[in-house]
Amino acid sequence: MHQDTVRGKAFAMHSPAYPAGPYRFRNREYLIITYRTDPQKLRDLVPEPLQVCEPMVKFEFIRMPDSTGFGDYTEGGQVIPVSFCGRRGSYTHCMFLDDHPPIAGGRELWGFPKKLASPTLRTETDTLVGTLDYGPVRVATGTMGYKHRAADLASVRASLAEPNFLLKIIPHVDGTPRICELVEYHLEDVHLRGAWTGPAALNLWSHALAPVAELPVLEVVSAVHLVADLTLALGKVVHDYLAEA
Repeated sequence: MHQDTVRGKAFAMHSPAYPAGPYRFRNREYLIITYRTDPQKLRDLVPEPLQVCEPMVKFEFIRMPDSTGFGDYTEGGQVIPVSFCGRRGSYTHCMFLDDHPPIAGGRELWGFPKKLASPTLRTETDTLVGTLDYGPVRVATGTMGYKHRAADLASVRASLAEPNFLLKIIPHVDGTPRICELVEYHLEDVHLRGAWTGPAALNLWSHALAPVAELPVLEVVSAVHLVADLTLALGKVVHDYLAEA
């Protein structure tokens, strides 16, 4: 294989698990439960130069039944409201999903902290139910009354338009740091199909390899259920930790 051919394939690892983007999602369904947690634990987990806005965490359960390149899968994890250079956004702390291509693509391209697990999001009679199992062990359950009230669509659109941040870390072949960057990405071409709110509850349980309970639920503040079509845009580096060092 000629060197130019090798360079042309450099969007992913050899024998990639996913195609080149863009990545379009249709009928992407979210259950997002916002809760108050321990502020010191948040400060210990969020990397500088990101700043914690308030002691809040969003636990997200997401159904993605139709995504280009990644297929049909479900995801669950914790996202933390932050600010960066005066701009409000979200930092993805952990994500668990049931499909290899988005795990590989998410980690290699953007730096998503994705691991293999078994999340679900479904409607049970009058309740929207999200669960997260790591192996045979239940680590999270979220519930919300199904479409009790319409949500403020303008505020939901504004939240989807905010920047998102990730800590991308890739070691060198000898195990030393090769890439250590703060990455920013956005959701684009968003078509919000609907959004609702209602009473909600969230329970988290301790697990050595899925430590979502390290950010304990002190109080559930709000919940939103939404369905949207959107494009997951590629990212850009906004801070290089190795260059700073």
